[in-house]
Parts: sequence; C-alpha cells; structure tokens
Amino acid sequence: MIEGDILTRANELAWVDIADGIRFRLLRTSAETGTWTVIFQCDEGSAFARHRHYGAGEYYVISGKMQYRAGTAVTGDWGYEPLGAVHDHTVFLEPTELLFTNHGPVAYIDDDDNVTAILDYALLEQLVSEHAGQNG
Repeated sequence: MIEGDILTRANELAWVDIADGIRFRLLRTSAETGTWTVIFQCDEGSAFARHRHYGAGEYYVISGKMQYRAGTAVTGDWGYEPLGAVHDHTVFLEPTELLFTNHGPVAYIDDDDNVTAILDYALLEQLVSEHAGQNG
C-alpha cells in the first residue's frame, strides 16, 4: 500500500447532528488544504440556510431529492458549486443522502451578507469529537 492511502468504513461511522434534520458522517478532512468530505443525511423538509462557498464544492446524490439555485438534483446526479457561489436556500424535498466534498469553508450569511457561522474542516472535526465524548 502506498503511504497516505485512506480506507474508511463509512457505514460504521456515527451520524453527527449539524442542523435541524441534517446529520453527517465525516469521511476526511485536510488542515493543509481546508478540504472536507462528508455524507449528509437529510430529512424531508430540512434545509441549509443561506450560505456562500469560500471553496468550490462537489456533490453526488446517493438517494433523494435536493432543490437549490441550480435546479433539482435527484438520485444519481452530480453537481459542482464554484468558489463564491451563494445559495439562498437548499431544501431537501424527500429523505436525501449525498456525498459532499468542499475545498474550503462555507460561510452562513444573513440577508445583509453578514457571516453568522463558518462550516469548515475544524468545526466538523470538533463536532465529531464532541459527539464521541457524549457517546463514549
């Protein structure tokens, strides 16, 4: 095996809450690049609040249906979200799982474009650590 390879048994990872009706499994983070990869599990009707991408993102819909500014993504769809993209509302129209990689942070913003929260590799690591501490 080449040093640095990663094999993760994703189905064995805990689901960690991140927003109302949305959980994630953390697959990988990189402090060097800020990149993070997760599987999101989203309840029908759940949504991500308005946000701006400070790194490009890519997703693959494992199952379900997600609606956002580019349209409606369904099972089997892949999408790309460029650096600087602003998504006013991302809603899940049915129970949805998606594989998501972002190449930097996502900033949640209010209607005046003020940053209200930052989602990045460090926060995801912290949430997983806190979850393990509560359940371990």
